[in-house]
Amino acid sequence: MAGERAPIIAGDRTRFRDDLLARARRAASALAAAGVGEGDTVAVLLRNDFPFLEATHAANAVGAYTVPLNWHARPDEIAYILRDCTPRILVVHSDLLAPIRHVVPAGTQVLVVPTPADLARDFAIAPSLASPHSGDLIWDEWLAAFPESTLPASPPRASFIYTSGTTGHPKGVRRQPSDPDRAVAMKELFRLVYGVREGIRGFVGGPLYHASPNAFARQCLTMADLLVLSSRFDAEGLLAAIERHRLTTLVMVPTMFVKLLKLPEAVRRRYDVSSLEWVAHTGAPCPPEVKRAMIAWWGPVLVETYGGTETGVVTVCTSADWLARPGTVGRAVPGATIRILNDQGRALPAGASGEIFARSSAYADFTYHRRDDDRRAVEADGLITCGDVGYLDADGYLFINDRKRDMIISGGVNIYPAEIEAVLHGCPGLRDCAVFGIPDEEFGEQVYAAIECEPDARLTADEVRAFVAESLASFKVPRTVEFYPALPREESGKIFKRRLRDPFWAGRAAAV
Repeated sequence: MAGERAPIIAGDRTRFRDDLLARARRAASALAAAGVGEGDTVAVLLRNDFPFLEATHAANAVGAYTVPLNWHARPDEIAYILRDCTPRILVVHSDLLAPIRHVVPAGTQVLVVPTPADLARDFAIAPSLASPHSGDLIWDEWLAAFPESTLPASPPRASFIYTSGTTGHPKGVRRQPSDPDRAVAMKELFRLVYGVREGIRGFVGGPLYHASPNAFARQCLTMADLLVLSSRFDAEGLLAAIERHRLTTLVMVPTMFVKLLKLPEAVRRRYDVSSLEWVAHTGAPCPPEVKRAMIAWWGPVLVETYGGTETGVVTVCTSADWLARPGTVGRAVPGATIRILNDQGRALPAGASGEIFARSSAYADFTYHRRDDDRRAVEADGLITCGDVGYLDADGYLFINDRKRDMIISGGVNIYPAEIEAVLHGCPGLRDCAVFGIPDEEFGEQVYAAIECEPDARLTADEVRAFVAESLASFKVPRTVEFYPALPREESGKIFKRRLRDPFWAGRAAAV
């Protein structure tokens, strides 16, 4: 094992575990000197970079929450979160500070991380934005002025993460401090669902402001022999990294699989991926044909999980599980309970679709920061919902239909966009799609498909509708099909449906 000299790689740069943890201890001393302590918040607006882990570790050491901010969000969205969580400290890359400098709340101390050259290159950031302003307080200089902390570590603060806000302002999901029993349970959960154990060689491709990559990276910080942090996914670059670093354990989202499978066969065969042992994926449904192709290529190393910021991870699905029951997201992990409830809160039998409610004993309870009423609204019978609709089969395997809020009600019939999207992903020439409901004077809603084509593809709306009609009932065929040069996305790769759907519902009393 690499032990304390385990390398952590971000872009073109390498830092070793003992060096990073020493810097984190200095940062803990600096936070304490700044008056940051029990229950306070430290906001982090950084791409996947060393200071993200340093600040998180330091905040935890003094009993503060770390609030990771979505650097892909609009300035007004970031401003809302900063006002809501009132951080004592904001740690931010230089270029990300520029558009929000004027909205940082009074009383929040800003610590600037000069944007590294590799990130500036990858994201085409101008030198003037990558460099700090005169008078900015620099993260490295700030922590270097303090000795390493010798304070006993506070109980782990778990997490304080804001949801994506697809139905309004983001909600801050703030967990209670953990305890020793839960810490043991959490370590076992991460072994079971993410393959985290001593000596792994890990890769984080999703942004650290998301719960799963964040938690995986923090576990790897103390257990992995090597950790690669990637801020911008590059399909061939990942294959090269797997071969070069003999990576064993990856955390990914399905859009990354799609990009990998679009590589020419000659490129895919060029790299040795035999070191892979565990490829966890979560965050969005994976089209069946994509998952089959990835298992055929990489072997039975794909492991799917289901959960949300509120519930935590509640299922695990191995490749063997999925091949035996295509479409499932697995069965409940130890300590988790899953029930399917109808709109009246009554439990439904196997095979019946309803809203998914779940809870895992590995996670401490949470609240929505300053939104107690919203917290009560997502609980039923002691279980929590993330707003998904699905069913359990007779053997306890969970299947997801769609987001409840995404369900289209057209002429009184429930239509699940995810089912239509799964069919569309097989359409030749289609790169990606988003299906949702838009207002219809006769039926209340109609099915709308937003399509992004492959370069040089020439699809028509009639061809798209005909393709769907081959597999689905006529009422599920999109009535309106529109083409977009590029669909709006979150940094995780998920399509930001709200930005597509909201204009259609502007000025109406409610959007479905």
